[in-house]
Amino acid sequence: MENGESSYRRFREDGDDSGLKEIILEYGDGLILFLTKITGDYQRAEDLAEDTFVALGTKKPKFRGESSFKTWLYGIGRNIAINSLRKDAINRHITVSVEEVREPVSEETAVEEVYCKSEQKKAVHRAMRRLSPDHQQVLWLVFFEGMSSRDAAKIMKKTVRGLESVLYRAKKALRTQLEKDGFSYEG
Repeated sequence: MENGESSYRRFREDGDDSGLKEIILEYGDGLILFLTKITGDYQRAEDLAEDTFVALGTKKPKFRGESSFKTWLYGIGRNIAINSLRKDAINRHITVSVEEVREPVSEETAVEEVYCKSEQKKAVHRAMRRLSPDHQQVLWLVFFEGMSSRDAAKIMKKTVRGLESVLYRAKKALRTQLEKDGFSYEG
């Protein structure tokens, strides 16, 4: 049983508010970044993440354990985001600021390596912004969030085989975009 599941159980069944606080602390930042990829707006993603946690706190949906707690939570957030986008009739544009996704740098790392990694990261984010929303979302879930294909498929409401097909096409599209920008693909 992962920590989120036990925290949620304490909140839902025992009325322990600290359980919900633990969930917000553990999953809040990742959920916001994930929702940013869906909405294209960091401020809106913060609001939608808050709506997700409010839904947990007020509706107290049952977690059945059919997936990991994180997958279940991100699925709720995704549904809330999609419903919000539908209500506002906003075209889906998915972006995330490179400044929001920083990698810690050790003292031994040479300045050139930091610069090169920074430039590579910027190039990947620029190229990702030119991909379709599904391609951006699958790449984000699998590579940035480190989710399994099975968990990402549940969030995106696809079969595992369908998700792997989208992932293959997304990687191919990303490689094409990077090559257009003058970066060579190393595998």
